[in-house]
Amino acid sequence: MTPPPIRLHDLTCVHDRHPAVHHLSGRFVPGSLTAVVGPNGAGKTTLLRALAGLHPAHDGRIDRGGLAPDRVALLPQAGTLDRSFPVSCRDVVALGAWARMGPFRRLPAEAAARTDAALREVGLAGFERRLVGTLSAGQFQRVLFARLAVQDAPVLLLDEPFNAVDSRTAGDLMALIRSWHDQGRTVIAVLHDLELVLRAFPETLLLAREPVAWGPTARVLSAENRLRARLAAEAWSEESVPCRDAA
Repeated sequence: MTPPPIRLHDLTCVHDRHPAVHHLSGRFVPGSLTAVVGPNGAGKTTLLRALAGLHPAHDGRIDRGGLAPDRVALLPQAGTLDRSFPVSCRDVVALGAWARMGPFRRLPAEAAARTDAALREVGLAGFERRLVGTLSAGQFQRVLFARLAVQDAPVLLLDEPFNAVDSRTAGDLMALIRSWHDQGRTVIAVLHDLELVLRAFPETLLLAREPVAWGPTARVLSAENRLRARLAAEAWSEESVPCRDAA
């Protein structure tokens, strides 16, 4: 599985008429494993949503190399999802197959088998009929990872994949991320644990709405760059208006 490169050309995205991502240019190399880090409100989630085609560019553009929307898979923050609806683990995981098949179709036997296999892969064998509202945070995150496995996309976007999960779950999910990366997929993850980033992610993008640094992790996460990011976040004014001179 060799996805195309994803190129950002002077990308600017806005939220409520205020800049969220500002003048970002660069390239995610095919098959790369990249962490996106930065202070709260730095535009990290907005960037992932833009890469997934869910947030429009205000200026600039994203070149996904011709990838169809269903070939870029987004894992949203689990805390933003409503689990009150009575839906089973199996049904949630099967959504990964429906992303390619289209809704309102009967799940083929092969896709149903992949759904059950994905639940086993994340350690949830026997949970097929459990309602997602009864799960712990870690169990629900495993369900979301199983859905990604079924979607089988060459580009994976993970928004805080280890938030509110225990260390064992985090370790199991990190092992899945490594296996996906070993298969040649491009993996881009928003993370807060800088020790994990330094240990496990070769490439890092440091954002403070504007790009601070992008490249090899050890260089990007230098003390100087982290200070620059913190000062940029503290200096940012919510009264700022979108730039109008982006190419």
